[in-house]
Amino acid sequence: MKQSSKFSRRNFLKMSGVSAAALAASGLPLGRSASAAFRLQGVTNIVFGGWGATAEDEGVQAAIVEFEKQFPNIAVEWQNTPLASDYMQQLLTNFAAGTAPDTSFITSDSYETLAKGGQLMDITDRIMNDELLGQEGYFFPQEAVRCADDNGRWHGIGSTWVAAQTYHNLAVFDEAGITPPGFKDDELWDWDTFLENADQLTIDVNGRHPSDSGFDPDNVQRWAVDWPLGNFVLPVGAIYSNGGTWIDENGLVALDSPEAMEALQKLQDLVYRHHVAPRTAAMADLGMTNTQMVDNGRLAMAIDGSWALSWMNPSTVTHATLGTGAIPYLKEPKDYMQAHFHSVINSTAHPDEAWEWVRFLATPFYTLSFMKIGLWLPSQMSQVTEEGLQEWLTPGIHPDNYADFVTEYLPKHGVVARIPDGYIEADSNYITPAIQAIVNGTPVEEVMPEAVRQANEIISSMQH
Repeated sequence: MKQSSKFSRRNFLKMSGVSAAALAASGLPLGRSASAAFRLQGVTNIVFGGWGATAEDEGVQAAIVEFEKQFPNIAVEWQNTPLASDYMQQLLTNFAAGTAPDTSFITSDSYETLAKGGQLMDITDRIMNDELLGQEGYFFPQEAVRCADDNGRWHGIGSTWVAAQTYHNLAVFDEAGITPPGFKDDELWDWDTFLENADQLTIDVNGRHPSDSGFDPDNVQRWAVDWPLGNFVLPVGAIYSNGGTWIDENGLVALDSPEAMEALQKLQDLVYRHHVAPRTAAMADLGMTNTQMVDNGRLAMAIDGSWALSWMNPSTVTHATLGTGAIPYLKEPKDYMQAHFHSVINSTAHPDEAWEWVRFLATPFYTLSFMKIGLWLPSQMSQVTEEGLQEWLTPGIHPDNYADFVTEYLPKHGVVARIPDGYIEADSNYITPAIQAIVNGTPVEEVMPEAVRQANEIISSMQH
């Protein structure tokens, strides 16, 4: 049965938390810009909406030039908004106003909501019948897990993969006599090894470690690690590695399980109990980013997204020799993989042309441009072959061991999640405030069970 493409007022309000009229009054653009009114004879114009800073903007524009060479009868207009949150609010406004673009970036947490709401075109048959994309093994196997709905239907194609990793100052590790973590199984750190090494890598102004008598946690000269909870992509791997899950098999938030709460508590303990990680306020007081702190030796290692390699790499970290490795694990190695989707909007008047553009975004030309600068990881199996690696691994950007990340570690230990309909509202109202309370020092068990209960009430109401 074909889903209705009508976007209900309830769906709009539950995702955005504001009315379409209010957003229109805010001055955000609604739909196609004036340039789209210009039409060349015999050329179909389609609009592509999304977000991104300079690298993403330049990458999309370069892709448009190449695409229009291959398809001279199609012109693509790129509408770029710097922030994903701003763009998604704008897109919701466009849905309500009937002025949505033809194709679009879709955040991973809104993908299922929009697909089930009928806003995203079903492209399953087009993919299956495509000579390139339809090949068995073209995408990483995890791609089907998150792209397909309960009936195996695709309403978008994942743009790439990103995952958490460590970035470390190799000189600090050499000084401490500690071998940093890598990506191979025999190079990974279990939790006990991580805590032991983190203690030795952390020193106060008097040269004492947290385990030493007289250690001064208010005057730390160098912390071992920054593992922020605020960007939830980064701690999810620890939850899975402890036997927990973010979203369970019923599509409900499972952050109140003993395994999930234990993992979150262990991450909080790095700051408030073990004193090997800085508080967010401490970093703000220093006025430095994690990149700057790794570079100048105030931080031995930072756990950040793989996308951060585009600015935290050997060519930009000027004082330190930079290394990379996998995140520590609790019970078994796990890392959470995700990224935004590219979708055809169901209301497009040009479904065939819109599909050609979304298809192009899943071909090597587009993905390689972002992989070469360290922003993206490969999501196509051909890109992790020996020949494929040579096409994107870039000296000065990717450390020497980076191939291990995508050929050994993520294929074996990467996990994905389908984020259910209603999650945006549930997260905004309950999960994010609970995480912020944990960041500020509130014990996990005091906030997470009630936050999950309330979040799942919202999600359950969308499933019936």
